[in-house]
Amino acid sequence: MIQISNQSRNAETMSSKVTAICLDFSLVLCFLLIWLASSAQMNFSEVDVLLKQNQKQIGNNFVVLVWKDGQQVYQKQVEKQVGDFNAKTQVPIGNCSQWLTAALVMTFVDEGKLSLDDKVSKFIPIYEKYMKSYITIRNCLTNTTGIQADAAGAMKILQKGKFESLEDEVNSFASKREIATNPGTEFYYSHVGPNIAGRILEIISKKSFDRLIQERIIRPLKMRGTTFADDKGGAVNPSGGAQSTANDYMNFLAMLLNKGEFMGKRILSEKSVEQILTAQLAELPVKSVPKGYDDQKEGLGTWIQKGNVVGSMNLNGTWPFIDRCRNYAAIIMVKDPETDPKREIYQRIKEAIDAQMSGNCN
Repeated sequence: MIQISNQSRNAETMSSKVTAICLDFSLVLCFLLIWLASSAQMNFSEVDVLLKQNQKQIGNNFVVLVWKDGQQVYQKQVEKQVGDFNAKTQVPIGNCSQWLTAALVMTFVDEGKLSLDDKVSKFIPIYEKYMKSYITIRNCLTNTTGIQADAAGAMKILQKGKFESLEDEVNSFASKREIATNPGTEFYYSHVGPNIAGRILEIISKKSFDRLIQERIIRPLKMRGTTFADDKGGAVNPSGGAQSTANDYMNFLAMLLNKGEFMGKRILSEKSVEQILTAQLAELPVKSVPKGYDDQKEGLGTWIQKGNVVGSMNLNGTWPFIDRCRNYAAIIMVKDPETDPKREIYQRIKEAIDAQMSGNCN
């Protein structure tokens, strides 16, 4: 009887294991079927055609990535010669740096170490001395400080050679630049505000800006090819000095799309992400913006377009963006474009991507 009982128990155990294996297999099979069904609905052949047709203007070295539902759903890589350029190649990203800087500021907001409506003079007293005491951190991240900006075309130089540190540069904004208009009353695109915000973070933390952004944004997001370090030894530039890769910046976009989480780790609160992606001071008159941006509003360190699209395009041809209605992120990254990026071409590429995404969006 004991032998029969043991055989019965063994049979039951074996049956349970088989059932468990079948269940696991069924779950995997269901997942694969769902993934295949969703993938089958996307056909990016029109995107391929547009990229080929406009390659002369886009350039001979570029990458396009699209991210949706926690995975990459499209990648196109074109390089003039093998090894010239891919999604891991580091390039300057210009004013796309400001989006990263705004995210870094918001980590301090999440910790209660500052408020967007704190006065700059609270941390840098020299701003009160020179009649700039009303400028807030929000003004800094929305280009509404009122501080005199560089003339059009001069921003790409930024006079970085004049300063050995971010502290020196930001102090010079207080002592050597006039207030052109009251803070928060006009929008004037400039590198001034983001660099002031970056300096405030250095003061609060007693760490350099490039170290802070490595610790709080770059390393947690596994952006191993991204840096703000100036290889020429000049002052760090929070407004436009970053270099990054398409893969790296997509990690940043994926985090924002996932409401502040990346690979199970929270980088920003949902509230902070919403602040970054929402138009700030949207009714202000616009005095100066980069070419092609006159119909957009600014979030924190980024641009808000019609149709709930948030993004940033720089003069080197990089355009990262998030479509909040269709719930996807994408980046077009170009190495050494032949001409200035043509916004209408990029917009047509986006429209071709949109056509493969779900969502009743205008």
